[in-house]
Amino acid sequence: MRIKNHPALTPLKLAALGVFSTFIVSCGEAPAGAQGGMPPANVKVISATTQDVPFDIELPATLSGSKEVEVRARVGGILTSRNFDEGQAVTKGQSLFTIDIKPYQLAVAHAEALLDSAEATLSKAKKDVTRLSQLKNNKSISQSDFDSAQASVEVAAANVSKAKIELKQAKLNLDYAQVKSPVNGVMGREFVSEGTYVTGPALLLSQITQLDPIRVRFGLSEREQLAMRTDQAAGNLTLPKDGHWDASIKLQDGSVYPHAGSVNFSDIRINQYTGTSELQAVVANPEFSLRPGQFVRITLSGAVRKNAFLVPQRAVLDSGTGKFVYLATKNAKGMTVALPAPVQVGEWIKQEVDGEIQNYWVIRSGLKLDDQVIIDGMARIFFPGMPVAVADNSQAQ
Repeated sequence: MRIKNHPALTPLKLAALGVFSTFIVSCGEAPAGAQGGMPPANVKVISATTQDVPFDIELPATLSGSKEVEVRARVGGILTSRNFDEGQAVTKGQSLFTIDIKPYQLAVAHAEALLDSAEATLSKAKKDVTRLSQLKNNKSISQSDFDSAQASVEVAAANVSKAKIELKQAKLNLDYAQVKSPVNGVMGREFVSEGTYVTGPALLLSQITQLDPIRVRFGLSEREQLAMRTDQAAGNLTLPKDGHWDASIKLQDGSVYPHAGSVNFSDIRINQYTGTSELQAVVANPEFSLRPGQFVRITLSGAVRKNAFLVPQRAVLDSGTGKFVYLATKNAKGMTVALPAPVQVGEWIKQEVDGEIQNYWVIRSGLKLDDQVIIDGMARIFFPGMPVAVADNSQAQ
């Protein structure tokens, strides 16, 4: 470029104009020079193969007691004592409240006396029959008198049976005066204090929550269930028998709860508001460390993904419109180049490699056997079709 002398162009302006002109020329020539002299990118690859891998699902869940029991008295009376501390762990059969037992002790004594009287009457009636049977043989009494004596024995025997039932009921009421825990669990707060007149079952005294085992409730979306059934029908997924998934719990701090359980219930109905159906797992909780209302994450395991392609998570890139991987392949000139291959991903799988846990994507579609998937060096691939040099340790993952 030739610049004529001009009064307005000072030496500083001429120098700046020369640099600007050089920059324009350099920008125009950069792509051609870069393509011609750029060395192949060093990459590592794995050969695409299929394998059976675990299929796990992680979902949010809430905890609830396996039983929520209301404590009520079966008999009425004055509440004389509370035999537990609120929040205390109690065992089945342990006394929780005591109702004034004196009236029920008197009722037992009265029933025992009635039974003794009925048994005495029966004994006399039997003796009368024995004595009258001899007189009947001598024809000293009529058949009607003898029949009346036999009937008296039957009536007396019935009265004995009735007295035994009344005594059993009186003893049962006396036992009911000790309000006992029907399950193992943890006590809630008391609703009635000592000295209160308890009318019977109508009045709630307290509540017990059975914490061992504990129930884990969660929802599984209709979309996920349909996808699993489709994969199962195609032979790509094996599900646990009768829906009895193995269940483990992850707590809010990321730690895994030491006891595992299994799914024992799946609701046939779909919630019209959430699009999910409710499932329930039962997990042992012997230390009572899990509490009702607690939010956790549950991992369901026991299913197997069949013939799946696994690719390290770092090798799967996102174009903004979908996922893809780079494949090392030969072009028309016989050069090894990197070409993008769109893929459909599934779930993440964790596997141990050389003592380290690594994340893998399950590739649902987009790969075929023996494809050479680039797993390292993607940052050095600046454009599709760029030459690459595959490292000797290409099978390292």
